[in-house]
Amino acid sequence: MTSFDTSPPLNVWRALLALAVVFVMLATTGWTALRTHRETTALQTSLAQWEHGSVHGLHLPDPEASPALLTRFFTSLTAQERDRLVHRYPLAVGNMNGAPVELRYRANDIALGQQRSVEKKRMHDPRLSTAGQQDAGRRMHRYEALMVKGRQILAFDPDGGGRVAEVFGDLTKAERISVVVPGVDTDLLTFQKTYRQYTAPVGMAKALYGAERTASPSTRTAVIAWADYTAPDGLGVAAATGTAAEQGSVRLNALLRALPGDAPVSMFCHSYGSVVCGVAAHAMPDRVADIAVAASPGMRVESASHLGTSARVWAMRDATDWIQDVPYLELGGLGHGADPVSSAFGARVLSALDAKGHAGYFEPGTDSLRNLADVGVGAYGAVTCAHDDDGCRAGLSGTSMAGRA
Repeated sequence: MTSFDTSPPLNVWRALLALAVVFVMLATTGWTALRTHRETTALQTSLAQWEHGSVHGLHLPDPEASPALLTRFFTSLTAQERDRLVHRYPLAVGNMNGAPVELRYRANDIALGQQRSVEKKRMHDPRLSTAGQQDAGRRMHRYEALMVKGRQILAFDPDGGGRVAEVFGDLTKAERISVVVPGVDTDLLTFQKTYRQYTAPVGMAKALYGAERTASPSTRTAVIAWADYTAPDGLGVAAATGTAAEQGSVRLNALLRALPGDAPVSMFCHSYGSVVCGVAAHAMPDRVADIAVAASPGMRVESASHLGTSARVWAMRDATDWIQDVPYLELGGLGHGADPVSSAFGARVLSALDAKGHAGYFEPGTDSLRNLADVGVGAYGAVTCAHDDDGCRAGLSGTSMAGRA
């Protein structure tokens, strides 16, 4: 593919196209968003209560303290004391980086039950419109689904559209950890879908987890469906800027720094999620071994070397993906920079021959999913490159051949 900066006429054409897109966005979404006063959220209330709590007559630690400090604190408690904190401050504990993951699962199950009760009452609140009552019903059913026995909810915040993260596999015993970062229109209600399930975070993560186990049955893996950031709604101005990505990157790196153990971590970033990963890359911990982006509108840098990471950078895009028509440039804060699958960018470009458009990269049975799974388990020798020169495997010494023959 031709890089956007190789031809001045093409450069001018894309700049004009970008401006046209921007003006359309501004015309349809409005120039500004009014700031409105918001009530204290349920999570903020739980954190405030935690900050005024105590154990053994001593104040509880700062919930924003380092994961190592919080881990030591929880380890010092008895099972009964930990159980008491979970029931008193479920949302605080459930979202606390550094709290033991099993404790977070329990805390979020309790918090989901509490919020389910809230939405059940709202379903019959005469002060709400019919649409409002229906929305309450949808949220209540989503909470019930997240509470199904066996689900491992690592983070949960009911405020606004809602944020959530779920783990597949045993996170504490994993030898390889994968994190799926989704794109626009991701919230509590779209976290899981019945139809087109592999276009939603839960379906993506479950498919990747299954494919990783197929690629290397002897490798203990865990996959996190990470929708714990406020993603842009639709393809408006917010999706064309890095604001949501900057805020999401802080939350993403907080998660990565708190992951248990020392297993290598692979990032799988789809669409706008690749913008989040691009912004976060320079501050990711060293255990992040791979950053793979699919259907990327750009990573807010001009080349992989500018990401400021030692992780291997992989990219893929299906030939039928509409994202290729988005101008790959940054102009006045709008746009996300160079095309990650261009030769000039310098990523290792993987085949996505049968990914089926913008949202089909995690469909079971596709080369795209198999390639992502091979990266996730470190089976780099098994990946299929987008070009015949096998360049995406170049320089990978000691490549694991686990997976496909």
